[in-house]
Amino acid sequence: MPDYRRALAPGATYFFTVKLRDRSSDLLIREIDLLRETVRATRARHPFHIDAWVVLPEHMHCLWTLPPDDADFALRWKVIKFAFAKRLPATEPTTATQRRRGERGIWQRRYWEHLIRDERDYQRHFDYIHYNPLKHGHVERLANWPYSSFHRAVAMGIYDRDWCVGPSPEDQGFGE
Repeated sequence: MPDYRRALAPGATYFFTVKLRDRSSDLLIREIDLLRETVRATRARHPFHIDAWVVLPEHMHCLWTLPPDDADFALRWKVIKFAFAKRLPATEPTTATQRRRGERGIWQRRYWEHLIRDERDYQRHFDYIHYNPLKHGHVERLANWPYSSFHRAVAMGIYDRDWCVGPSPEDQGFGE
């Protein structure tokens, strides 16, 4: 087994990609209210700041800033994934190992995390998160995707409502 180590820095900002096991599912937007409630409840017990978040049908990207004395994002994801799955009917296929461990088959086992290094890194990930619904062809204008902090960023004056009508972040040198 590989010796995988996560970058842990108390009070840091992290970028995450979290995916469903079934990449053809629309579960995350179909159950968006449950997902939002689960995140709210998790934040109440284990605080973190949501800098940016986009939910697509089968995956999501987000930027979180943790409290100054805390680097335990893994606990927060464990709570979110478990609480979300617990409130859904168990209809997904599971392996014998998952059944033996009492696990659900909703989420991909791991997730991608990246420790934000500086302001440029932060801005690139912030933009990438908000550009994602357009990238995946869900909308022609970002303002039309309801499951994104893009709307909050527009209200705060960070973006114009028509941001990304024109060259994409990939065209400007930012890719996945």
